[in-house]
Amino acid sequence: MPRIIECVPNFSEGRNKEVIESIANAIAHTEGCSLLDVDPGMSTNRTVYTFVGSPDAVIAGAMNAARAAFQLIDMRTHQGEHPRMGAMDVCPFIPVQNVTMEDCVEVAKEFAERLAIELDIPVYLYGEAAIDEKRQALPNVRAGEYEGLPEKLQDPEWKPDFGQADFIPPWGATAVGARKFLIAYNVNLLGTKEQAHHIALHVREQGSPGPTRLPKVQGMGWYLEEANMAQISMNLTDADVTGMHTAYEACLDKAEELNLAVVGSQIVGIVPLKALMDSADYFMKKDNLFILEEDQKLRLVINKLGLNSLGAFSPKEKIIEYMIATDPDGPLVTMDLKDFVLTVGSRSPTPGGGSVAALCASMGAALGSMVGFMTYGNRKFHSLDGKMRELIPPLYKATKDLIPFVDADAAAFSEYMLACKLPKDTEDETKIREMAMESGLLTAVQVPLCVARVVNTLWPALKELAAIGNINCKSDLQVGARVLETGVWGAYYNVMTNLKDIKDESFKSQVTAEVEGSLKNAKEGCAAILQILEERKE
Repeated sequence: MPRIIECVPNFSEGRNKEVIESIANAIAHTEGCSLLDVDPGMSTNRTVYTFVGSPDAVIAGAMNAARAAFQLIDMRTHQGEHPRMGAMDVCPFIPVQNVTMEDCVEVAKEFAERLAIELDIPVYLYGEAAIDEKRQALPNVRAGEYEGLPEKLQDPEWKPDFGQADFIPPWGATAVGARKFLIAYNVNLLGTKEQAHHIALHVREQGSPGPTRLPKVQGMGWYLEEANMAQISMNLTDADVTGMHTAYEACLDKAEELNLAVVGSQIVGIVPLKALMDSADYFMKKDNLFILEEDQKLRLVINKLGLNSLGAFSPKEKIIEYMIATDPDGPLVTMDLKDFVLTVGSRSPTPGGGSVAALCASMGAALGSMVGFMTYGNRKFHSLDGKMRELIPPLYKATKDLIPFVDADAAAFSEYMLACKLPKDTEDETKIREMAMESGLLTAVQVPLCVARVVNTLWPALKELAAIGNINCKSDLQVGARVLETGVWGAYYNVMTNLKDIKDESFKSQVTAEVEGSLKNAKEGCAAILQILEERKE
């Protein structure tokens, strides 16, 4: 998986279209950077840019954006609703894929140093990148805003982390940091700026005393002239602690106390899929709903939070995983069934037993899920609806999770075969070839091992389903148990075949014990299910 970091620079310009587009173009034309979102605000006079790339690429993209802003933005004339202290006001780096927070801290420090040297401006570090504890919170760093910078820069306690303590009137200062994914989330209010700010003071973490204060929430109120409404503007700095649904309902409760109307909400920039799924889980539990499909969960959240209130909320344009994802389906699983079977039977080593084993496992889980659905909502089994809500989701999820391993197994074999074809004419070439072959074998072991691991989690649910599920689906569950067991047998054979050529004896011993344990569980689980079904009366 490639290393991906997200960068979300905020620039103090949200009205001049040419300036906004020039900065966007500077990012978009940086090699290795993908510009995902440009979100300007008229009232805030601020634009949030979101782009992703490798660590080196995002540093280059942020530098190009800063260079463009340096030529185009003059803070001496800037006015807007949002707190700010510089032309490039903040520039955070966020881990997305195959990178750690520590990686983002290093990227932030490298960018901050380059920015300060090249543009000769003061730069502060905040968030996880902060050197000084009191600079971790962005509001502390930005206190006094642009207008207070001349005095602030003369205070030894607020000496910049990079650059001289000189006030640069056209630019101001910039805060560079590393942090978790921050969700910029606004709740729409038919009221005044003062009323919105009153609610913000009651829900944000550092606010008025009271029971509604929410951890990891920053907030303030402002007025949107273009929409003729106020907003409770919040930064959710850790959505695992306080999610959008919690923030929305806290604002709703406080607005009702004041006899004010909340009319939906807005996500500024982009959002992680998990944050929306967490909100979906909350509303499903609250309203006793049973929804499995991801797109239906998204529809529920969009409706419950009113995310379409200020414009269409398009998941493909707002959810980061959807925006950076490549085609999730490989060439094998996208084949017609007939073509796949004939390809298995052709004179080609792939798809082979590993791919077929993964498909068997997926089909076994699917049959279990089907039996659950054939029981759920059936008047005859109405008393089991609650139990089916527990049993169906893991089977349904496993069905989907196992499908990619059909292609993954073929890809692992191809990786190993490519390594075998590497040159071995010199000692260095031989070492490189052996390392590549070892890496290919490790992948070829891990793929079927993962298949066995997923299946291993399903036996308890299937046993319960066998005992109480729709008896008219008895043969379906019998087949499902058998093909699941077959999937684990296939995983076992593939693991053991590839394991014998791996040199790491400790690894071989550990994996052997695990896969043998999975096979034992599969045989016992399948036998138990078949016995339960055999003993059940029609």
